[in-house]
Amino acid sequence: MFLLAGQFPGADHAATLGHAVDYAVAAEASGFDGVWLAEHHFISYGVCPSAVALAGFLLGRTSRLRVGTAAAILPNRHPVALAEEAALLDAVSGGRFDLGVARGGPWVDLEVFGTGLDRYTTGFPESLDLLLDALSGRPTVTGNGPVHQFRPVPLVPRPARPLPVWLAATSPPTVELAAARGVPLLLGMHVDDAAKTATLDRYAETATATGRNATAPEHVSAHLAYVADTVPEAEKELRDTLPGWLFRTREYVRIDGTPPAHRDLDAYVEHLLAIHPVGPPDRCVSRLTGTLAATGARRLMLAVEAAGHPDRTLESIRRLGAEVLPHLAVAG
Repeated sequence: MFLLAGQFPGADHAATLGHAVDYAVAAEASGFDGVWLAEHHFISYGVCPSAVALAGFLLGRTSRLRVGTAAAILPNRHPVALAEEAALLDAVSGGRFDLGVARGGPWVDLEVFGTGLDRYTTGFPESLDLLLDALSGRPTVTGNGPVHQFRPVPLVPRPARPLPVWLAATSPPTVELAAARGVPLLLGMHVDDAAKTATLDRYAETATATGRNATAPEHVSAHLAYVADTVPEAEKELRDTLPGWLFRTREYVRIDGTPPAHRDLDAYVEHLLAIHPVGPPDRCVSRLTGTLAATGARRLMLAVEAAGHPDRTLESIRRLGAEVLPHLAVAG
């Protein structure tokens, strides 16, 4: 499951986060293998500002579920501090924590947290390398780059094994960076299977050229998912709620003060409905197995909150678990 902790009419921030917790608990009861958590700052499109903190809470509320971040915004954080938290959650959860990171955007976050635009642009590869080094299991980590300079220190708690990291990637440079480091991708909901396949082909080419294993990474593909008895019923419910939720992305503020580009929301909603598993269970299974076949990805994360109401969302989660996931397990 993919939870953005999106705010909908009738719920304040606290209620929205409470609903996200309820959905994660329902995911475990419904047979999902895990939950990935989004992170946003200063906008109500997603009201979780720390995917790591919410992951820690959910790991304590569940016993079997894997919990990951999709994704923690790396330029806002010191990579060694993030590595410490990941190692801690891995240790106390019995290895159920998955760390995904993202470059994010050129947003005001970088100003507020004092990291600056350079951490988003030229400093991102260095931060990723330092994070990977800190989670490698080696005795010490040190900073020798232009951004991070510090003496060798031990990571405490030290990971018992190298901990994997996933990278959210929407641009070719980030895809190539991930491939050159052997880091699997988190693929977003905004593109179809053909575009995801092209991204993974680019990844494989770069991985091969840099001596990495192009077939080993466990890429994760994100999808909007909603189960109803008929396609018209499902699409009507999401057309009623999605535009208002997506409108909240217009709360982003660029660090340079220029206005962000805005999508045509109605057209974007139709695009999402056309490419994602929305409708009866057999249609959801068909679309998701199509993604598995087309892309070669073997992990899927399903964004379930778009109905905008807890009761409808919980019922869709139940039906996904009972009527869709068993078929995906066989297909995978």
